[in-house]
Amino acid sequence: MKPAHEVEFTQFVNASSPRLTHLAWLLCGDEHRAHDLVQEALERVCMRWSRLRTEQPHAYARRIVVNLHTDEWRRRRRELVTLDGSLPERCEAASPSDDRLLLTRLLQSLPQRERQVVVLRHYVDLSEREVADLLGVSIGTVKSSASRGLATLRAELALQQKEMTR
Repeated sequence: MKPAHEVEFTQFVNASSPRLTHLAWLLCGDEHRAHDLVQEALERVCMRWSRLRTEQPHAYARRIVVNLHTDEWRRRRRELVTLDGSLPERCEAASPSDDRLLLTRLLQSLPQRERQVVVLRHYVDLSEREVADLLGVSIGTVKSSASRGLATLRAELALQQKEMTR
């Protein structure tokens, strides 16, 4: 990589890492895995930086994060081997607020596609068309997934609030 491109790439990494990490964290709910997803995405962006630097490197990196998470989810869904047969503990962020913990737990309760759509539509603030293109689905799928995901989140949140008032 040319020295001038290295400076540009370093600036890109510094500017985009926090948003990419937060996106990854919302998708997977694990701080350490989120950092790994972002690191791998940035490595892939670096390999193509000479071409991407004049295009939309943040959109490309965001797509890589989503795709890496989807690939991991598909592999993990097939088989999860543990020594004693129990499920591993999920590592949460160091000390986020109760609202962040609740949001993460509620997002993790959603099916994969609904979680991706809700995060991309309402956190990343992408349009329905952009989400559809990013995930390789139709706009109708984005709309229905968002509707079901938000309905589930609202119902779970109402249930949580009801339990807290008891």
